[in-house]
Amino acid sequence: MSMIRDLRAAVRPRPSLRIKDSGSYDTTRDPATPSAVVDCAVYRDGARVETRTSLTPQEAMRQVRRDGGFVWIGLHEPTEDEFAGIAREFGLHPLAVEDAVQAHQRPKLERYDDSLFTVFKTIHYVEHDRLTATSEIVETGEVMCFTGGDFFITVRHGGQGSLRALRHRLQDDPELLAKGPSAVLHAIADHVVDGYIAVADAVQDDIDEVETEVFSPGRKGTPRGTDAGQIYQLKREVLEFKRAVSPLLRPMQLLSERPMRLIDPDIQKYFRDVADHLARVQEQVLGFDELLNSILQANLAQASVAQNEDMRKITSWAAIVAVPTMVCGVYGMNFEHMPELHARYGYPVVMGITVGLCLTIHRILKRNGWL
Repeated sequence: MSMIRDLRAAVRPRPSLRIKDSGSYDTTRDPATPSAVVDCAVYRDGARVETRTSLTPQEAMRQVRRDGGFVWIGLHEPTEDEFAGIAREFGLHPLAVEDAVQAHQRPKLERYDDSLFTVFKTIHYVEHDRLTATSEIVETGEVMCFTGGDFFITVRHGGQGSLRALRHRLQDDPELLAKGPSAVLHAIADHVVDGYIAVADAVQDDIDEVETEVFSPGRKGTPRGTDAGQIYQLKREVLEFKRAVSPLLRPMQLLSERPMRLIDPDIQKYFRDVADHLARVQEQVLGFDELLNSILQANLAQASVAQNEDMRKITSWAAIVAVPTMVCGVYGMNFEHMPELHARYGYPVVMGITVGLCLTIHRILKRNGWL
């Protein structure tokens, strides 16, 4: 059981490397490789069987059927023609093959006669100096897994989600790899969910930054608010994150709760831990959505308050200006007999009264908070 106790340590990177493992490894096919096959290897008794030349999937499968073990084949964005031969060799279901080639699938788990088909959405956090209305926060990819009794096939789409480092870590733990393809499936699920955790922490920092900007004081101590486009863009990115996390919870629960012929019982119990971590990430993402709704509403309310404040000031100054406008309008009339028109001190008296009225109105408006 020592292997089982060390399972998580074997398949998970150190905390400081989690963001790196979530997508910063080389993810494209080797330019020297003429096909979509990134790696193809046979594993027997937990160790990789080394050969002088690289194996084709067909050669690897013949070797497994002859000597035992299992084959792990990794592909990157294969075309229909490139995948057709592998599908025939391993007896993959046509519907699963179609999903694997076309990509853009919802996370799911499908059971066929002799295999399991699992779809994972990988999430990569896109670094940025400042959040804008067009910033890309998260970038998605896909990892599709075919799990059989003696084979494991991964099909990746997108520039993120490399499994090269994960394969190397598993090869360093022969006791774990001896459990077969189900151990690889668990390792990939754990790797993907660890990537979710790292991205959720980074998105939380972005949301905190936007929240601080919305409620930070502006001129004269009033909240200055922020561009609603930034909040809306962040909300869109969180929605994309949610689409990757939420549908995966049910497949992880099935893998952890229902006995399956292709899943080793010693490995199955560790899917429960993956499901628990995934549920925590889902709660975080749902919380992000609700918090962004509140921030957006608060920002719009602040904009309305600012507009009302501006309208009150404009109205106040209009009321003050109305007094001299009225006086000037009266004395601008073309009448001969008007009060104080020929008085020696008529002009300064009228001006004094006008200024006094203006100052009185200003003082009243100031005291009531309109100015």
